[in-house]
Amino acid sequence: MRSSAPFVLAASFALALPVFASTASPGAPYHRHHRAYRRSAASSHCGEIAGHASHTVLANPASVGCHAESAQPRRAVAASSHVHARRVEVASRRANYEHPASRSRFRRAALSTLPAETQATIPTVRRIHFVPPLRGSLASLMRQNERDDAEGLTRIEDDAQLHEMEADRDLIAVPASSALRVNPDLPRDRRYCRPWTARFLADLARSHYARFHRSIQVNSAVRTVAFQRALMAINGNAAPAEGDTASPHLTGAAVDIGKKGMSLSEISWMRAWLLPLQAEGRIDVEEEFYQACFHVTVYRSYAPPAPPRLTAHRRRANTTLLAAGVH
Repeated sequence: MRSSAPFVLAASFALALPVFASTASPGAPYHRHHRAYRRSAASSHCGEIAGHASHTVLANPASVGCHAESAQPRRAVAASSHVHARRVEVASRRANYEHPASRSRFRRAALSTLPAETQATIPTVRRIHFVPPLRGSLASLMRQNERDDAEGLTRIEDDAQLHEMEADRDLIAVPASSALRVNPDLPRDRRYCRPWTARFLADLARSHYARFHRSIQVNSAVRTVAFQRALMAINGNAAPAEGDTASPHLTGAAVDIGKKGMSLSEISWMRAWLLPLQAEGRIDVEEEFYQACFHVTVYRSYAPPAPPRLTAHRRRANTTLLAAGVH
């Protein structure tokens, strides 16, 4: 009886070994002793069968739900495949760059400049007409005195002579209006000028207002010799009160038009409006910068500019046409 015990134990162990092999590792990817399981694992989605208590090998394993497939969806598998392909591409580029010939080619490509492509539309800039300053000179001042003497204009000595000329209408008031204002600091008995000078001011102010809808200002008009001498004491740029270079304001034919507050377009327009009249000898202009004004001496021969309609086919020396081209 004792001699048969080892045999019984060995037989029991041999019978239990297949069962132990089939149930020992339920999570194993495949069973080494079952060919049918290997075939079914190859035909499944994830390569293993899990979740069955008996681990019975089925003829169609795909009909059984796979725990691995539920844990890792198909889109995760696709993402991992994309990541793997990206890694392969990066490794290939790195290998190409490490090659000496490819490295020099990449360097040249990095240093090369490609033409820029822009879709922006650049607006067209309107043409701006610039007229140079009408600077005065000693010759111009002497010419003004010669012209005034030739026209028989006398220099006003004092206030008594000034009032007499105002009463005789040899001097008339500056034609103040919505387009032409007078400096409020100018004394009232100094707000007079020659009749043709007043006509010039009215024409200039009307043309300027029609263009810019703003008024211009007269800073100075008629002066007396006594007043000019007092002005010379406080203003080093003031013209003399006597001689060939005396101030034309003493005859009442000259006025100063202020530039303060004017835009660059207005100043250019003023120059363009005055320049043809000076070229025709009807006025003389000295653009001053210390006092910021246009000093204008108007002669008897002044006549208002003709309407543009009458001079459209003439040369463009007309005041209105030239000033109309200034922007």
